[in-house]
Amino acid sequence: MHPGPRPATEHLAPLVESSRGTVDPRRLRADDLRFLLAVARTGRLVAAADALGVDHTTVSRRIAALEKGLGTRLIERGSEGWALTDAGKAVSQSARAIEDALARVVEAVAGQGAPALHGTVRVSAPDGFGTVFATPALARVRRQHPRLQVELVTATRQLTLHASGFDLALAIGRPAGHRLVTEHLTDYALGLYASDEYLARCGSPEELADLREHALVFYIESMLQVGDLDIERHLPGATTAFSSTNVFAQVEATRLGAGIGVLPAFLAHRAQLRRLLADQVDIRLPITLAVRREAVTHPAVRAVRDALHHEVAERTAELLPE
Repeated sequence: MHPGPRPATEHLAPLVESSRGTVDPRRLRADDLRFLLAVARTGRLVAAADALGVDHTTVSRRIAALEKGLGTRLIERGSEGWALTDAGKAVSQSARAIEDALARVVEAVAGQGAPALHGTVRVSAPDGFGTVFATPALARVRRQHPRLQVELVTATRQLTLHASGFDLALAIGRPAGHRLVTEHLTDYALGLYASDEYLARCGSPEELADLREHALVFYIESMLQVGDLDIERHLPGATTAFSSTNVFAQVEATRLGAGIGVLPAFLAHRAQLRRLLADQVDIRLPITLAVRREAVTHPAVRAVRDALHHEVAERTAELLPE
């Protein structure tokens, strides 16, 4: 196991500038840019070291050397790991071109005719959507580009606007921020669902007011970080009896008769649950696709984005059933 990342004061060497305030290109090593890109993608020194096959002290040393040569900070510690400074974002965007050029050199020597995607793309997505929709899209990209490494991080949480730790993120709702390039990917439906066993035991609600007599299954309100999933917004006065931060646990609890679940249609149908009060409860929420600005033009990121758009277009009936 690697030791944890050092404090910022330890890993960064003092920064110096030339007497004319310009950068001497002879002091720069192009290979150091690979280390900056790795930290930009992962947000962690240790994770970047693992991706590069070195130890985390080497990553710290190489980035410190790059910062010293450029005379400016490139990364800074944030609440969720290391993030690029404005200067770091500008440098990393140009560095990707060097990384792509090196890959093309390798392909040319190997006699490969057409350029192949390479490197690592990290995607962040909600648990349910990430598993059911992002995973098939990523698997298809991997089949087409065997040299590409894809990473999927799943958690239903608010998308941070301090872009760090991912190349592309999927989030529930419509985040806004100048650090990310965002677009609407798709909408998806949630409704009320229950198992046959629960309905036989507890009966079926005939109207919204009847929900007060039933146990509801949904997220833990005090730990919910996505405002669009606030149950009070969609079912005023409703309270949950079985709560979980994981949507798959909610589906399983509903299937086992713990209560009436407020669930995504694409998961409830897979579990063969019965829809209740469909004409009164039909919640539609957006999925936003966000990309870090410095990653927008990267070929691998564009390929993943295109694959996600294709996946949701082909499976709209699951996301928004009639």
